[in-house]
Amino acid sequence: MPISSLLAEDVPLLEVKDLTVSFAAQHGRTTIVSDVSLSIPAGKTLGLVGESGCGKSTLTRAILRLIDADSGSIKVQGNEWSGLTRRQMISNRQMAQLIFQDPYSSLNPRWRVGRLLEEPLIIHGIGDAAERKQRVDEMLAAVGLPEDALTKFSHQFSGGQRQRISIARALILRPKLVICDEPVSALDVSVQAQILNLLVDLQERFGITYLFVSHDLAVVEYIADAVAVMENGRIVESGATQELLRKAAHPYTRRLLASGGYQAYQGDDGKGLNAYSSIAH
Repeated sequence: MPISSLLAEDVPLLEVKDLTVSFAAQHGRTTIVSDVSLSIPAGKTLGLVGESGCGKSTLTRAILRLIDADSGSIKVQGNEWSGLTRRQMISNRQMAQLIFQDPYSSLNPRWRVGRLLEEPLIIHGIGDAAERKQRVDEMLAAVGLPEDALTKFSHQFSGGQRQRISIARALILRPKLVICDEPVSALDVSVQAQILNLLVDLQERFGITYLFVSHDLAVVEYIADAVAVMENGRIVESGATQELLRKAAHPYTRRLLASGGYQAYQGDDGKGLNAYSSIAH
């Protein structure tokens, strides 16, 4: 079933059509993402899964216009992004943000947390000093960190706390779309569950739309409304999460399920259950 048809009554916040990305190589160009189309309704989560090197990160960076696509369309809230210049994109950066995989390398170790969170507001000219301080305090509380965290450096926190800081920095501009690039893969399983729960809570609170990139199918089952499976730069299968994980049609999806040791469990209530269901709440 096409992703755009999963929740047909909802207006897509992100629409990508026929997106192709290639890079220069020794003998011409190498295509990394080929004719990818996907759509995410506002306030929902699409899980993008596939093995390392399949083009997931390239796709997400092309959507955010951090790299240029060769062809295709990118629309956020109906506004076309693919033809905008770098300067024109500046005003749109508030709409979409990225949570990186590694909270250790994605935070400037020389800056205190307060400055890390305030910097995006300064860049976009949002509010005066008092207004920025209020928004920083509110976001810090929203991700579950104490107020004294503002005066500390990122190396003074655990991995899970650092990822909370990364999430706060991504959400400080109040984006409509957040791309999560393997945001829990560097964390212990118990901490993963806490961060996943936080992302779900923040989505409900702020109405965020997620594109959630992961190779862990148990994580995707827990957080995603729909799943798109990527192989060699192409979407080979997509559908509602529970249906796809239990009735995978494409051979690559089946191999992905088997190679990860993933075992779907069908509960008495007809809903899926995985390792996170028992520890995340």
